[in-house]
Order: sequence, then structure tokens, then C-alpha cells
Amino acid sequence: MRRRTVLASALAAAAVAVPGTARAAGPGPSVTASGTTLLDARAIYFVSYDGLVNNNAFQKNGLLTYKGYQYAAWYTATRNAVVARRAPGATGWSTITLSHQLKSDDSHNVISLGVSRTDGRLHLNMDSHSDGFFYVKSVAGLVDNPAGTAWTATVLGSVQTTLDGLALTSQFTYPQFIATPEGRLQLSYRVGVSGNGRNALAEYDGSAWKALGEWTSATGTYTSEHGSSSARNMYLHGIDYDTGGRLHSFFTWREQNSAVMCSSGGITNHDTGYVYSTDRGRTWRNDAGTLVATTGSTDTVAVTDSGLVVDALNPDHSLMNQESQATDSAGLPHAIISYVPGRFGQCTTNYVTDRTANGRAFHLRKNSSGGWQKTEIPVAPNSSQRTKLVLDKYDNAYAVLPHGRIAGASRSSGYTDWTLLYDAAALNAFGEVVIDEWRVKADNVLSFMYQEKSTGTTPSALRVADFALPA
Repeated sequence: MRRRTVLASALAAAAVAVPGTARAAGPGPSVTASGTTLLDARAIYFVSYDGLVNNNAFQKNGLLTYKGYQYAAWYTATRNAVVARRAPGATGWSTITLSHQLKSDDSHNVISLGVSRTDGRLHLNMDSHSDGFFYVKSVAGLVDNPAGTAWTATVLGSVQTTLDGLALTSQFTYPQFIATPEGRLQLSYRVGVSGNGRNALAEYDGSAWKALGEWTSATGTYTSEHGSSSARNMYLHGIDYDTGGRLHSFFTWREQNSAVMCSSGGITNHDTGYVYSTDRGRTWRNDAGTLVATTGSTDTVAVTDSGLVVDALNPDHSLMNQESQATDSAGLPHAIISYVPGRFGQCTTNYVTDRTANGRAFHLRKNSSGGWQKTEIPVAPNSSQRTKLVLDKYDNAYAVLPHGRIAGASRSSGYTDWTLLYDAAALNAFGEVVIDEWRVKADNVLSFMYQEKSTGTTPSALRVADFALPA
């Protein structure tokens, strides 16, 4: 399983059975703004890696809704980590300030929230970038009976540097909590560093955490028209269960050796790949259904494996990592990817400048026939940053662009009618936003956290914006 086959995005991949049944056609996409709420008038503000620590789109989850209550986490101007909640319909948030303080001005060091349905606990993982993490686990039942549980510091446990004694790695980055269909909680993370790292999983069953192990490889040789690289890491666009229990993940590779690029000012990301798991992340298959990895073994997903790439692109176009993905009601995977198209040139020389000037976002999806389709979203991001993908209950698609602008496309059109639905000028948002994925499904509301633009290290307001989706 170490052969590399590039599949052009326009070609149909082998069809595989997908769970679920698509919903009947309904209304097209629309958003109705229902207001914003203030989380913090003075949230910490510094620009690092062209982003903010409180609003990196790859957070999963910085904002989530469970049993009617919405939870958020961020860092204050004093660098303290804060967890907040609000009751259904409430405009005010109740906060708990943790003793932990952000250790460095690094926008990677985000806070991610998770819920273990088996015991009703809230979990936090925070403040890591290729080093140690910090972890908090609430008392049991906290999120099952929020109205009957006082929101005070006593409901949250002490800050730990392990998962209840389980030490995962000394080079930990990108915590993403995911809930399994039966209610266990999994933690996805990277071991190692940018350009030389592996993805791994841990799992909490309601009584203890255990490491499932690594499932991607950093080794193997990738060769472009410019040169070769022998080390890399797989960046996930997401990791999500569909309604049938299949675990999906789109990804891009980042090479360690800049020799693979046409210019050192670019970024070594290349190709959009896709894998899935039908056994809760224990094994992984390519789009054709071929086994390509077993988690925790020596056989992990490698750049040399065949059938991984569903949209081919060389490293010369500043392809963004960790963009976005979702699955529709039929269990079909969708993603947003963005890069500088070839019509603007075949070599980006400064990825921030070139992406801001000429970057475009694309909607990539698997259709019901088993093929892959890609549509350019005709609303320029005008930013180097990431776009988030949301699907409503009718499977209409929404792209939440940098600065909080929202574009939409209808399922009935085959996602060809993308148009701008909300221009976001009133928000004065810095860039990326953090989506409440759970609230879309629970309440039919698109809710996202954003931070207002500032300068230097002057703190600014952190808010949550809400939009009603088609009823």
C-alpha cells in the first residue's frame, strides 16, 4: 500500500456504498441575522501566523451547543483561559475564569471543547504548539443538567498536563474533539512538527482515556517538478462522523523540504486527499474502499499510498491547510479548499500576499454517482485565511468566508448557484471565524465566534453572531 496514484478531481472515483438517505428537496440557502452577543470586551489580541488565537477556523470546538446551552472558550486580555455558557435564548454569558494563562503569543495555541455523552462531562484541551498541552475535565453530568448545576469554578476540575494520567506526546498540536455515535469522546491531534508529523487518536469511554495510536506517516518520498522531499505531515480539513457512523477526513500534505516549490516564498502544501473509517478510526480506507492504514500499527497512511488524492495540485499555488469539511444527509463528504488558480500564474512567490490578491475558494464534493465535483465559489476571499463550510438540514451549502461574509449554494442546483448572502461589513471582524457545528444541527442556527479588528496588541471585543437558516 505504498503506491501513489493521483486522481484528477474531474474523474470519478470508484463508487462505494454510503449510509443514510438524502433529504427531500427544500428551500434554497438563506441567512437571517438575529443579532450578536458579547463574550469579552477585551479579549487578547495579537496577530501570529496571520491569525488570532481566539479565532482559528481549525478549532474543534471553540464554540458548541449541547442540550440547548451554548459553550465558548477563549483567552482574556490577562491571558487567562475562560469558559462561558448561555441558556437558550439568553443574550448574556456566564463565565468561569481558569487559573491557566496563555504561555506564548502563538495563534496555534487554541482552546478546544468536547462533550462526552456517556457521562455528561465538558472537556477542554488548550495552549499547545508542538509541545505539551493543558487539559480540564468537568464534573460528571454538568452538560446533561445545566439548568440545575451552578456555573462556578467548582464544576471544572484542576488543570492537568495529561489526560487523567495518560501522557500522549511532548510534541502535541491541533486538538480536535469528536463524539462517536455511541457517545464516546475522541481526541484527534498531531504528533511532531509542521512538515514532519503524524496524526493520532485517543479515546475516552466515560471512565478512562486510552491512546489508539498514530494513523498517518511522515515518511516516504514526494517528488514535484522542482525537487523532492522525504518528510511531511498530513493536515486535516476536519474529522467528522456522518449520520451512519462513518468517519470522514479530507486532508492536504505539507512537505518539509522547500525544494518541491517554485519559490521559497510559497507554501509546500499539495493535493487534496480523502480517507474514511467505518470502525471508529481503527482502520482507514481510500475513496475506492481499499484499506490503507491500521491505527496504532506500522501501516499508516503515507504519501506514497494509491488512491488518496481526489483533487490534484502541485505545491506552487499556496493551497491552504486545515480548511473545512462537512457531510450531507446521505453521508456524502464535502470540503472547502482554497488556493491561487493557474489563471493568476503558475508560481506563488509570497503565499500571504498572493492568496490575499488572487486566492479563490472551491467547493469539492462527492456526488451520488461516486465521482468528485469541484465548483469555484465566485466570491473572492480577499484574505490569506480559511473559509468554513456548513450544510443546513436541506443540504444547502454555506461558505463562511474570512471576516464573516457568508455565501450559499443550493443542493437543487448541484451547488452551482453560489452567491453572497451576507456581507458582514457591520461586524468589523478580523479574519477567520469559529463555527458552532453542533448548533446548526440542533437548532437550525448558524452561529459563529469572531473577534473585532484591532492593532498591535490592543485587546478587542470577542462576539458571537447568530443567523437563522431555512426552517
